[in-house]
Amino acid sequence: MSEALVCAQNPVCLVGGGELSIKDLEDVERFAPTVVAADGGAAHVLASGRHPVAVIGDFDSLDDATRRRIPAERLHHIPEQESTDFDKALRRISAPLVVGLGFLGARIDHQLAALNTLVRHADRACVLVGALDVIIGLPPRLSLNLLPGTPVSIFPMAAVTGRSEGLQWPIDGLHFAPDGRSGTSNRATGPVTIEMHDPGAIGLFPRSTLEAVTRALLRADATRWPARA
Repeated sequence: MSEALVCAQNPVCLVGGGELSIKDLEDVERFAPTVVAADGGAAHVLASGRHPVAVIGDFDSLDDATRRRIPAERLHHIPEQESTDFDKALRRISAPLVVGLGFLGARIDHQLAALNTLVRHADRACVLVGALDVIIGLPPRLSLNLLPGTPVSIFPMAAVTGRSEGLQWPIDGLHFAPDGRSGTSNRATGPVTIEMHDPGAIGLFPRSTLEAVTRALLRADATRWPARA
């Protein structure tokens, strides 16, 4: 893991330069009060009347006017071009949970890169929040208190297997792969437990489940995958 630039005891709100609204920030800030910006996401934070505790990125989308409004000691320039700004920031935040805004919507290639980062850093507890969905890299075990009929999708970014309780169509015995079977458009019959045998799958849930998802990832008994070497 890269050396942490931001250390927080509470969840962190990480803001990117993509689509988001002031309400998005308000919704997330209730339980993730520390706000960090990934590169151009700093403009969103300042426009909302807030100030990021840190700005992390290669600064190719951080305009001069925004940069001048942020104290120099909060600017963390990481010039390498081998990773995205989301990746750079996520690796340098030490917190029980990172909630990402401004990484979904708009350009498909940016969204795919964000999902790639989720599964490559499966040891990190992170939720990406979009206009309609919340997305996580599925941990070894996830238990959610969902209402019957709540949409639940599992999409493999690698070859994975698992088991489930509380899904209308159980995933037990199924083999998922990016070029094979996916688990989209499933539904909860009530509380759901998903156990994955391998890292590499993402879970997609309605935006209305944001609080339930964050609570599940913050549980004292929440499991994590080991960090990659």
